[in-house]
Amino acid sequence: MLASWFVGGWWFVAVARDRWVGASHLVCIAALELVLLAQAVAAAARLISGERPEQFATFLGYLVTSVLVLPLAVVLSFLERTRWGAVIAGVGALTVAVLTLRLRQVWAGA
Repeated sequence: MLASWFVGGWWFVAVARDRWVGASHLVCIAALELVLLAQAVAAAARLISGERPEQFATFLGYLVTSVLVLPLAVVLSFLERTRWGAVIAGVGALTVAVLTLRLRQVWAGA
């Protein structure tokens, strides 16, 4: 979750500089997506082993959404190659932080 805050903040640095993004932004978001995919694989392994959260459908929804948000945000940011494209991707990264928090809450039954 901390990584997504960092990546979102890094994208907003580009916004503050009134620019789109550079290669470092794309590398950071790709690394974050790999972490999210690893999280999804770990969750799938726990689900296959028989562990289940109380709200199973909600958990699956958050899990799938957490993996799909970043690629969609990056695609939208490529369509808008201005500072607003960086805003879109930055908000996508911050959304991942909230989704990850909700995943933990749903798994714990909170």
